[in-house]
Formats: sequence, structure tokens, C-alpha cells
Amino acid sequence: MANIKIKKDEEKPESVELLAQSIVQVAEGFQKVLNSPLTKRALIVLLQDGIGTSKITKSQIGLVLDGLPRLKGWYLKK
Repeated sequence: MANIKIKKDEEKPESVELLAQSIVQVAEGFQKVLNSPLTKRALIVLLQDGIGTSKITKSQIGLVLDGLPRLKGWYLKK
């Protein structure tokens, strides 16, 4: 998968299609992570270590992880 660089510009905002595609990719990618052998606790520990324990709590990370699979439902209409 290619990395997409987006430069936010008021004259040329991101297209709705690009934003929708990005939301779908994040939700589906995280679903693959959830289906991996890693537990949710392991993900939280790894993320907190990478971000920094003084910058984010485990409960905050848990809330974000809980919301990722529901992104499509929250932001996209069928």
C-alpha cells in the first residue's frame, strides 16, 4: 500500500472520496490487527511505550482502540 501525502489547503481541500477511502482503510486495517495474535493489552502497552507514558494514559489508548472499528459507521453513509 502506498503512503498518501495530503497537503491541506483551503483552495484545494481533500476530496470526500479520499477522506472516505482513508477512513475505510483505517477501520479495515485495525480489524486485521484485532484478528492478530496480539491482545488488546499488548497493543496498549506497545502504543503507550511508543508515545510516552507521560503523554497518554492506557485508558485513553483503550478508548481510541475501541472506537477504531466503528469509524465507518460513524463517518460514512452507505
